[in-house]
Amino acid sequence: MDHQPAQRLSLRAARRRTAAAMLVGTTLEWYDFFLYGTAAALIFNKQFFPELSPTAGTLAAFSTFAVGFVARPVGGLVFGHFGDRIGRRNTLIVSLLMMGLASTSIGLIPNFDAIGFWAPALLVIARVVQGFGLGGEGAGATLMSMEHAPAGKRNLYAGFPQMGTPAGLVVANIVFLSISALMPTGAFESWGWRIPFLLSIVLVAVGLAIRLRVEESPSFSQVVEEKSVARFPLRDALDAGFARLGLTLCAVLANSAVAYVFMVFTLSYGTKQLDYNKDFLIACVSGAAVVWFVSIPYWTGVADRFGRRRMFVWGSLAILVWCIAFLPMLNTGSVVVAALAFLGMGLIVPVTHSVQGAIIADTFPASVRYSGTSLILQLGAILGGGLAPIISTALVGESGGSAGVTVYLVVMCAISLSGAVALFRRVPEGERDGEAVIAEGRLAGAVD
Repeated sequence: MDHQPAQRLSLRAARRRTAAAMLVGTTLEWYDFFLYGTAAALIFNKQFFPELSPTAGTLAAFSTFAVGFVARPVGGLVFGHFGDRIGRRNTLIVSLLMMGLASTSIGLIPNFDAIGFWAPALLVIARVVQGFGLGGEGAGATLMSMEHAPAGKRNLYAGFPQMGTPAGLVVANIVFLSISALMPTGAFESWGWRIPFLLSIVLVAVGLAIRLRVEESPSFSQVVEEKSVARFPLRDALDAGFARLGLTLCAVLANSAVAYVFMVFTLSYGTKQLDYNKDFLIACVSGAAVVWFVSIPYWTGVADRFGRRRMFVWGSLAILVWCIAFLPMLNTGSVVVAALAFLGMGLIVPVTHSVQGAIIADTFPASVRYSGTSLILQLGAILGGGLAPIISTALVGESGGSAGVTVYLVVMCAISLSGAVALFRRVPEGERDGEAVIAEGRLAGAVD
Protein backbone atom coordinates (compact mmCIF):
# COMPACT_ATOMS: atom_id res chain seq x y z
CA MET A 1 0.00 0.00 0.00
CA ASP A 2 1.37 3.42 -0.99
CA HIS A 3 1.60 5.69 2.04
CA GLN A 4 3.32 8.55 0.24
CA PRO A 5 0.16 10.64 -0.48
CA ALA A 6 -0.87 10.37 3.18
CA GLN A 7 2.64 11.34 4.30
CA ARG A 8 2.67 14.33 1.97
CA LEU A 9 -0.72 15.41 3.28
CA SER A 10 0.48 15.03 6.86
CA LEU A 11 3.62 17.06 6.12
CA ARG A 12 1.58 19.77 4.40
CA ALA A 13 -0.78 19.94 7.38
CA ALA A 14 2.15 20.17 9.81
CA ARG A 15 3.66 23.02 7.82
CA ARG A 16 0.39 24.92 7.74
CA ARG A 17 -0.18 24.30 11.45
CA THR A 18 3.26 25.67 12.23
CA ALA A 19 2.74 28.77 10.08
CA ALA A 20 -0.65 29.37 11.70
CA ALA A 21 0.77 28.88 15.20
CA MET A 22 3.57 31.36 14.55
CA LEU A 23 1.09 33.89 13.18
CA VAL A 24 -1.25 33.52 16.16
CA GLY A 25 1.61 33.64 18.67
CA THR A 26 3.24 36.73 17.19
CA THR A 27 -0.16 38.42 16.93
CA LEU A 28 -0.72 37.92 20.65
CA GLU A 29 2.75 39.16 21.55
CA TRP A 30 2.45 42.23 19.33
CA TYR A 31 -1.01 42.86 20.78
CA ASP A 32 0.66 43.23 24.16
CA PHE A 33 3.46 45.39 22.79
CA PHE A 34 1.27 47.76 20.76
CA LEU A 35 -1.33 48.02 23.49
CA TYR A 36 1.40 49.54 25.61
CA GLY A 37 2.31 51.97 22.82
CA THR A 38 -1.29 53.16 22.45
CA ALA A 39 -1.68 53.58 26.19
CA ALA A 40 1.67 55.40 26.38
CA ALA A 41 0.51 57.87 23.75
CA LEU A 42 -2.91 58.54 25.28
CA ILE A 43 -3.13 57.46 28.94
CA PHE A 44 0.13 56.86 30.79
CA ASN A 45 1.22 60.50 31.04
CA LYS A 46 -1.87 61.18 33.19
CA GLN A 47 -1.75 57.96 35.22
CA PHE A 48 1.95 57.65 35.94
CA PHE A 49 3.45 61.12 35.33
CA PRO A 50 0.73 63.59 36.43
CA GLU A 51 3.17 66.10 37.92
CA LEU A 52 4.84 66.78 34.57
CA SER A 53 3.64 69.09 31.80
CA PRO A 54 1.68 67.41 28.96
CA THR A 55 4.73 67.35 26.65
CA ALA A 56 7.10 66.19 29.38
CA GLY A 57 4.60 63.59 30.53
CA THR A 58 4.25 62.23 27.00
CA LEU A 59 8.03 62.11 26.64
CA ALA A 60 8.27 60.23 29.94
CA ALA A 61 5.57 57.79 28.83
CA PHE A 62 7.33 57.23 25.49
CA SER A 63 10.57 56.72 27.42
CA THR A 64 9.02 53.77 29.23
CA PHE A 65 7.89 52.55 25.79
CA ALA A 66 11.52 52.77 24.62
CA VAL A 67 12.72 50.79 27.65
CA GLY A 68 11.07 47.76 26.11
CA PHE A 69 13.26 48.18 23.05
CA VAL A 70 16.37 48.37 25.21
CA ALA A 71 15.42 45.03 26.74
CA ARG A 72 14.68 43.44 23.37
CA PRO A 73 18.32 42.91 22.26
CA VAL A 74 19.13 41.34 25.63
CA GLY A 75 16.12 39.04 25.33
CA GLY A 76 17.01 38.32 21.73
CA LEU A 77 20.54 37.27 22.65
CA VAL A 78 19.43 35.09 25.56
CA PHE A 79 16.61 33.42 23.66
CA GLY A 80 18.80 33.19 20.56
CA HIS A 81 21.50 31.36 22.49
CA PHE A 82 19.09 28.78 23.90
CA GLY A 83 17.14 28.60 20.64
CA ASP A 84 20.33 27.54 18.87
CA ARG A 85 21.34 25.25 21.73
CA ILE A 86 18.12 23.49 22.80
CA GLY A 87 15.62 24.31 20.05
CA ARG A 88 13.20 26.95 18.74
CA ARG A 89 9.94 25.51 20.07
CA ASN A 90 10.53 25.68 23.83
CA THR A 91 12.07 29.14 23.74
CA LEU A 92 9.03 30.48 21.87
CA ILE A 93 6.71 29.05 24.52
CA VAL A 94 8.67 30.83 27.26
CA SER A 95 8.69 34.13 25.36
CA LEU A 96 4.91 34.02 24.94
CA LEU A 97 4.44 33.39 28.67
CA MET A 98 6.73 36.28 29.61
CA MET A 99 4.92 38.74 27.36
CA GLY A 100 1.47 37.73 28.56
CA LEU A 101 2.26 37.80 32.26
CA ALA A 102 4.05 41.16 31.97
CA SER A 103 1.11 42.71 30.11
CA THR A 104 -1.39 41.37 32.62
CA SER A 105 0.67 42.84 35.46
CA ILE A 106 0.55 46.31 33.82
CA GLY A 107 -3.21 46.20 34.20
CA LEU A 108 -2.74 45.67 37.95
CA ILE A 109 -0.17 48.40 38.72
CA PRO A 110 -1.60 51.22 40.92
CA ASN A 111 -1.19 54.73 39.50
CA PHE A 112 1.04 57.56 40.74
CA ASP A 113 -1.65 59.01 43.02
CA ALA A 114 -1.87 55.68 44.86
CA ILE A 115 1.77 54.67 45.37
CA GLY A 116 3.86 57.57 44.06
CA PHE A 117 7.28 56.79 42.59
CA TRP A 118 6.67 53.03 42.70
CA ALA A 119 3.99 53.33 40.02
CA PRO A 120 6.31 54.34 37.14
CA ALA A 121 9.05 52.10 38.58
CA LEU A 122 6.81 49.03 38.40
CA LEU A 123 5.66 50.10 34.95
CA VAL A 124 9.26 50.16 33.75
CA ILE A 125 9.93 46.71 35.24
CA ALA A 126 6.90 45.24 33.48
CA ARG A 127 7.97 46.91 30.26
CA VAL A 128 11.46 45.42 30.56
CA VAL A 129 9.94 41.93 30.92
CA GLN A 130 7.74 42.64 27.88
CA GLY A 131 10.71 43.68 25.80
CA PHE A 132 12.80 40.74 26.96
CA GLY A 133 10.09 38.30 25.94
CA LEU A 134 9.44 39.94 22.58
CA GLY A 135 13.17 39.91 21.91
CA GLY A 136 13.01 36.14 21.65
CA GLU A 137 9.80 36.08 19.63
CA GLY A 138 10.58 37.92 16.40
CA ALA A 139 13.52 35.84 15.24
CA GLY A 140 12.29 32.53 16.62
CA ALA A 141 8.85 32.68 15.02
CA THR A 142 10.31 33.65 11.65
CA LEU A 143 12.78 30.76 11.80
CA MET A 144 10.21 28.19 12.89
CA SER A 145 7.92 29.08 10.00
CA MET A 146 10.67 29.52 7.40
CA GLU A 147 12.48 26.32 8.35
CA HIS A 148 9.25 24.35 7.86
CA ALA A 149 8.70 25.88 4.41
CA PRO A 150 8.48 23.70 1.28
CA ALA A 151 10.80 24.38 -1.62
CA GLY A 152 10.12 27.65 -3.41
CA LYS A 153 8.00 29.15 -0.60
CA ARG A 154 10.65 30.27 1.86
CA ASN A 155 9.68 33.95 1.75
CA LEU A 156 5.95 33.15 1.96
CA TYR A 157 6.34 31.08 5.12
CA ALA A 158 8.78 33.54 6.68
CA GLY A 159 6.15 36.22 6.06
CA PHE A 160 3.45 34.62 8.23
CA PRO A 161 5.04 35.73 11.53
CA GLN A 162 5.56 39.18 9.99
CA MET A 163 1.79 39.35 9.59
CA GLY A 164 1.55 39.17 13.37
CA THR A 165 2.84 42.74 13.65
CA PRO A 166 -0.09 44.49 11.92
CA ALA A 167 -2.54 41.87 13.23
CA GLY A 168 -1.44 42.57 16.81
CA LEU A 169 -1.79 46.30 16.19
CA VAL A 170 -5.32 45.88 14.82
CA VAL A 171 -6.45 43.68 17.70
CA ALA A 172 -4.89 46.02 20.29
CA ASN A 173 -6.52 49.10 18.76
CA ILE A 174 -9.91 47.43 18.31
CA VAL A 175 -9.96 46.28 21.94
CA PHE A 176 -8.71 49.66 23.18
CA LEU A 177 -11.17 51.59 21.00
CA SER A 178 -14.13 49.35 21.84
CA ILE A 179 -13.68 49.56 25.58
CA SER A 180 -13.08 53.31 25.32
CA ALA A 181 -16.32 53.73 23.39
CA LEU A 182 -18.35 51.65 25.83
CA MET A 183 -17.26 53.62 28.89
CA PRO A 184 -17.49 57.26 29.98
CA THR A 185 -14.24 59.10 29.21
CA GLY A 186 -13.45 59.72 32.85
CA ALA A 187 -13.99 56.10 33.86
CA PHE A 188 -11.90 54.79 30.97
CA GLU A 189 -8.97 57.10 31.72
CA SER A 190 -9.23 56.30 35.43
CA TRP A 191 -9.44 52.49 35.35
CA GLY A 192 -11.02 51.21 32.12
CA TRP A 193 -7.71 51.30 30.25
CA ARG A 194 -6.61 48.36 32.43
CA ILE A 195 -9.12 45.94 30.89
CA PRO A 196 -7.24 45.38 27.59
CA PHE A 197 -4.08 44.54 29.55
CA LEU A 198 -5.93 42.11 31.82
CA LEU A 199 -7.33 40.35 28.74
CA SER A 200 -3.76 39.32 27.87
CA ILE A 201 -3.95 36.36 30.23
CA VAL A 202 -6.84 34.89 28.21
CA LEU A 203 -5.06 35.45 24.91
CA VAL A 204 -1.88 33.83 26.22
CA ALA A 205 -3.82 30.70 27.19
CA VAL A 206 -5.09 30.47 23.60
CA GLY A 207 -1.62 31.02 22.17
CA LEU A 208 -0.05 28.36 24.38
CA ALA A 209 -2.68 25.81 23.45
CA ILE A 210 -1.78 26.32 19.78
CA ARG A 211 2.00 26.46 20.15
CA LEU A 212 2.25 23.33 22.26
CA ARG A 213 1.05 21.35 19.21
CA VAL A 214 3.91 22.54 16.97
CA GLU A 215 6.85 20.27 16.17
CA GLU A 216 10.48 21.36 16.39
CA SER A 217 12.09 23.00 13.36
CA PRO A 218 13.44 20.47 10.82
CA SER A 219 16.58 22.57 10.38
CA PHE A 220 17.37 22.49 14.09
CA SER A 221 16.56 18.77 14.26
CA GLN A 222 19.09 18.21 11.50
CA VAL A 223 21.68 20.26 13.38
CA VAL A 224 21.15 18.02 16.41
CA GLU A 225 21.28 14.87 14.31
CA GLU A 226 24.56 15.96 12.73
CA LYS A 227 25.93 16.88 16.19
CA SER A 228 26.78 20.39 14.96
CA VAL A 229 25.08 22.37 17.73
CA ALA A 230 27.16 25.51 18.26
CA ARG A 231 28.69 25.96 21.70
CA PHE A 232 28.72 29.75 21.42
CA PRO A 233 26.21 30.57 18.67
CA LEU A 234 26.50 34.36 18.83
CA ARG A 235 30.28 34.28 18.52
CA ASP A 236 30.01 32.03 15.47
CA ALA A 237 27.27 34.21 13.97
CA LEU A 238 29.60 37.20 14.07
CA ASP A 239 31.79 35.38 11.55
CA ALA A 240 29.50 36.86 8.91
CA GLY A 241 31.74 39.90 9.17
CA PHE A 242 31.17 43.46 10.33
CA ALA A 243 30.49 44.78 6.83
CA ARG A 244 27.69 42.36 6.01
CA LEU A 245 26.12 42.57 9.45
CA GLY A 246 26.32 46.37 9.46
CA LEU A 247 24.74 46.69 6.01
CA THR A 248 21.96 44.27 6.91
CA LEU A 249 21.24 46.30 10.04
CA CYS A 250 21.14 49.54 8.05
CA ALA A 251 18.77 47.99 5.51
CA VAL A 252 16.08 47.30 8.13
CA LEU A 253 16.29 50.50 10.20
CA ALA A 254 13.82 52.58 8.21
CA ASN A 255 10.97 50.11 8.29
CA SER A 256 11.01 50.06 12.08
CA ALA A 257 11.35 53.83 12.47
CA VAL A 258 8.61 54.65 9.98
CA ALA A 259 6.25 52.04 11.37
CA TYR A 260 6.49 53.32 14.94
CA VAL A 261 6.07 56.93 13.89
CA PHE A 262 2.86 56.20 12.02
CA MET A 263 1.56 53.62 14.54
CA VAL A 264 2.45 55.30 17.85
CA PHE A 265 3.75 58.87 17.53
CA THR A 266 0.89 60.07 15.33
CA LEU A 267 -1.65 59.22 18.06
CA SER A 268 -0.06 61.77 20.35
CA TYR A 269 0.88 64.30 17.67
CA GLY A 270 -2.49 64.13 15.91
CA THR A 271 -4.57 64.64 19.06
CA LYS A 272 -2.44 67.29 20.78
CA GLN A 273 -1.03 69.29 17.87
CA LEU A 274 -3.66 68.88 15.16
CA ASP A 275 -6.85 68.34 17.20
CA TYR A 276 -7.84 65.14 15.44
CA ASN A 277 -10.26 62.91 17.30
CA LYS A 278 -8.46 60.11 19.15
CA ASP A 279 -10.87 57.46 17.88
CA PHE A 280 -10.43 58.67 14.29
CA LEU A 281 -6.64 58.31 14.50
CA ILE A 282 -6.85 54.86 16.06
CA ALA A 283 -9.26 53.85 13.29
CA CYS A 284 -6.83 55.19 10.65
CA VAL A 285 -3.90 53.29 12.14
CA SER A 286 -6.00 50.14 12.40
CA GLY A 287 -7.21 50.48 8.80
CA ALA A 288 -3.64 50.90 7.58
CA ALA A 289 -2.62 47.83 9.58
CA VAL A 290 -5.39 45.77 7.96
CA VAL A 291 -4.05 46.72 4.51
CA TRP A 292 -0.55 45.91 5.74
CA PHE A 293 -1.70 42.51 6.99
CA VAL A 294 -3.54 41.36 3.87
CA SER A 295 -0.79 42.52 1.49
CA ILE A 296 2.07 40.56 3.08
CA PRO A 297 1.21 37.22 1.41
CA TYR A 298 1.10 39.00 -1.95
CA TRP A 299 4.54 40.54 -1.52
CA THR A 300 6.12 37.35 -0.18
CA GLY A 301 4.62 35.52 -3.17
CA VAL A 302 6.22 38.07 -5.48
CA ALA A 303 9.53 37.56 -3.68
CA ASP A 304 9.36 33.77 -4.10
CA ARG A 305 8.54 34.05 -7.80
CA PHE A 306 10.76 36.91 -8.93
CA GLY A 307 13.32 37.45 -6.16
CA ARG A 308 13.17 39.73 -3.16
CA ARG A 309 16.17 42.00 -3.75
CA ARG A 310 14.75 44.33 -6.37
CA MET A 311 11.42 44.37 -4.54
CA PHE A 312 13.13 45.36 -1.28
CA VAL A 313 15.11 48.18 -2.90
CA TRP A 314 12.08 49.63 -4.69
CA GLY A 315 10.07 49.29 -1.49
CA SER A 316 12.75 51.19 0.43
CA LEU A 317 12.61 53.99 -2.15
CA ALA A 318 8.80 54.09 -1.96
CA ILE A 319 8.87 54.47 1.82
CA LEU A 320 11.31 57.36 1.51
CA VAL A 321 9.04 59.17 -0.96
CA TRP A 322 5.91 58.62 1.12
CA CYS A 323 7.62 59.88 4.27
CA ILE A 324 8.12 63.22 2.54
CA ALA A 325 4.35 63.48 2.05
CA PHE A 326 2.98 61.72 5.14
CA LEU A 327 3.12 64.37 7.90
CA PRO A 328 2.31 67.30 5.56
CA MET A 329 -0.82 65.38 4.58
CA LEU A 330 -1.78 65.02 8.25
CA ASN A 331 -1.08 68.71 8.80
CA THR A 332 -3.83 69.68 6.33
CA GLY A 333 -6.40 68.93 9.02
CA SER A 334 -8.55 67.11 6.48
CA VAL A 335 -9.82 63.75 7.68
CA VAL A 336 -9.94 62.47 4.09
CA VAL A 337 -6.35 63.46 3.33
CA ALA A 338 -5.19 62.10 6.69
CA ALA A 339 -6.92 58.77 6.03
CA LEU A 340 -5.19 58.59 2.63
CA ALA A 341 -1.84 59.28 4.32
CA PHE A 342 -2.32 56.32 6.65
CA LEU A 343 -3.60 54.12 3.82
CA GLY A 344 -0.42 54.88 1.87
CA MET A 345 1.65 53.70 4.82
CA GLY A 346 -0.38 50.51 5.00
CA LEU A 347 0.31 49.83 1.32
CA ILE A 348 4.02 50.66 1.26
CA VAL A 349 5.48 49.50 4.60
CA PRO A 350 4.78 45.76 3.98
CA VAL A 351 6.85 45.71 0.77
CA THR A 352 10.05 45.65 2.80
CA HIS A 353 8.65 44.39 6.09
CA SER A 354 7.33 41.20 4.49
CA VAL A 355 10.78 39.89 3.54
CA GLN A 356 13.18 41.55 5.95
CA GLY A 357 12.96 38.64 8.40
CA ALA A 358 13.92 36.16 5.69
CA ILE A 359 16.72 38.40 4.43
CA ILE A 360 18.22 38.58 7.91
CA ALA A 361 17.74 34.86 8.65
CA ASP A 362 19.36 33.82 5.38
CA THR A 363 22.55 35.54 6.47
CA PHE A 364 23.24 32.68 8.88
CA PRO A 365 23.40 28.85 8.78
CA ALA A 366 20.88 26.90 10.86
CA SER A 367 23.27 26.22 13.74
CA VAL A 368 23.55 29.93 14.66
CA ARG A 369 20.54 31.38 12.84
CA TYR A 370 18.47 32.21 15.93
CA SER A 371 21.30 34.14 17.62
CA GLY A 372 22.37 36.01 14.49
CA THR A 373 18.84 36.91 13.42
CA SER A 374 17.92 38.08 16.92
CA LEU A 375 20.97 40.33 17.05
CA ILE A 376 20.12 42.15 13.82
CA LEU A 377 16.36 42.29 14.39
CA GLN A 378 16.57 43.70 17.89
CA LEU A 379 19.35 46.20 17.20
CA GLY A 380 17.27 47.41 14.26
CA ALA A 381 14.22 47.65 16.49
CA ILE A 382 15.88 49.79 19.16
CA LEU A 383 17.83 52.04 16.78
CA GLY A 384 14.84 52.39 14.48
CA GLY A 385 11.52 51.93 16.24
CA GLY A 386 12.43 52.32 19.91
CA LEU A 387 13.82 55.82 19.54
CA ALA A 388 11.44 57.06 16.86
CA PRO A 389 8.52 58.23 19.09
CA ILE A 390 10.90 59.96 21.52
CA ILE A 391 12.93 61.69 18.80
CA SER A 392 9.77 62.72 16.96
CA THR A 393 8.09 64.11 20.10
CA ALA A 394 11.24 66.03 21.02
CA LEU A 395 11.53 67.49 17.51
CA VAL A 396 7.92 68.66 17.58
CA GLY A 397 8.35 70.07 21.08
CA GLU A 398 11.43 72.00 19.98
CA SER A 399 10.00 73.52 16.80
CA GLY A 400 6.25 73.23 17.21
CA GLY A 401 6.00 71.69 13.75
CA SER A 402 6.58 68.38 11.99
CA ALA A 403 9.28 69.37 9.49
CA GLY A 404 12.03 68.01 11.73
CA VAL A 405 10.26 64.67 12.00
CA THR A 406 9.95 64.45 8.22
CA VAL A 407 13.68 65.13 7.83
CA TYR A 408 14.45 62.51 10.46
CA LEU A 409 12.37 59.88 8.64
CA VAL A 410 13.86 60.73 5.26
CA VAL A 411 17.38 60.37 6.68
CA MET A 412 16.50 56.96 8.16
CA CYS A 413 15.02 55.86 4.83
CA ALA A 414 18.11 57.03 2.95
CA ILE A 415 20.33 55.01 5.29
CA SER A 416 18.25 51.88 4.71
CA LEU A 417 18.08 52.32 0.95
CA SER A 418 21.84 52.80 0.74
CA GLY A 419 22.44 49.84 3.05
CA ALA A 420 20.22 47.55 0.99
CA VAL A 421 21.87 48.50 -2.31
CA ALA A 422 25.36 48.02 -0.86
CA LEU A 423 24.39 44.71 0.80
CA PHE A 424 22.95 43.20 -2.36
CA ARG A 425 25.99 44.25 -4.38
CA ARG A 426 28.30 42.69 -1.82
CA VAL A 427 26.52 39.32 -1.50
CA PRO A 428 26.40 37.21 -4.70
CA GLU A 429 22.93 36.88 -6.23
CA GLY A 430 23.34 33.14 -6.61
CA GLU A 431 24.07 32.50 -2.94
CA ARG A 432 21.76 29.73 -1.76
CA ASP A 433 19.44 30.90 1.01
CA GLY A 434 20.89 30.28 4.43
CA GLU A 435 22.96 27.26 3.45
CA ALA A 436 26.03 28.68 1.71
CA VAL A 437 28.45 28.07 4.54
CA ILE A 438 32.17 28.52 3.96
CA ALA A 439 34.57 25.88 5.18
CA GLU A 440 35.42 25.70 8.87
CA GLY A 441 32.07 27.16 9.89
CA ARG A 442 32.51 30.65 8.47
CA LEU A 443 29.35 32.16 7.01
CA ALA A 444 28.51 33.09 3.47
CA GLY A 445 29.66 36.56 2.55
CA ALA A 446 32.37 36.73 5.21
CA VAL A 447 35.16 36.34 2.66
CA ASP A 448 35.64 39.01 0.02
